[in-house]
Amino acid sequence: MHIPDGYLSPQTYIPFYALFAGFLAAALKKIRSVLSAQTIPYLGMASAFSFLIMMFNVPIPGATTGHAVGAGLIAILLGPWSAVIAVSVALIIQALIFGDGGITAIGANCFNMGVVIPFVSYWSFRFIKGKTREGRRVIAAAFAAGYIGLNVAALLTAVEFGIQPLIASEAGRPLYAPYGLSVAVPAMALEHLLLFGIIEGLVTAVILKFFLISDPASIHAMKEE
Repeated sequence: MHIPDGYLSPQTYIPFYALFAGFLAAALKKIRSVLSAQTIPYLGMASAFSFLIMMFNVPIPGATTGHAVGAGLIAILLGPWSAVIAVSVALIIQALIFGDGGITAIGANCFNMGVVIPFVSYWSFRFIKGKTREGRRVIAAAFAAGYIGLNVAALLTAVEFGIQPLIASEAGRPLYAPYGLSVAVPAMALEHLLLFGIIEGLVTAVILKFFLISDPASIHAMKEE
């Protein structure tokens, strides 16, 4: 899902830089009041977890890759605003040091995976589990949250580089991503609906089940009832 350099036009990646910067500033402001010496290690471990799980990239048609992200799980455990920071730090390190995701696409990649997934997954989990605090419904809600969040982000990513031939072409020749929506959307949607979304859902459900057994009081999404 990492968009590389050269696939987004300036009229796309510049607004996404600004959009992501706004969310990052809001996230820093939101967690500043609750961040403590006890929570900093958890935030660091969450970022490391996301970094590690995203390194298992599988190239897919349509000029990008598929992988799990872990952002939904982090949002459920630590809150969506904490997930924005944890996942974005991992994405920025990947882009700057490992070349995984483009420098120009950092804003878009961070928005897609570091903003969209945490909030979609968090509220999906809260909605599906309802008032339930344990049992199969909570685990099912965790799976669905991970699955839905990743697929929404994948669709958004596909649209972002799929519209490039429409908005940035010269004499009918695409200047950036060469694949239109008819290629980008099916390629991203099918791979994530049938494989990567399921992996994301399973990772979210399995790890959340562990926390439900070992330390249910620490789960952020279970506190705000």
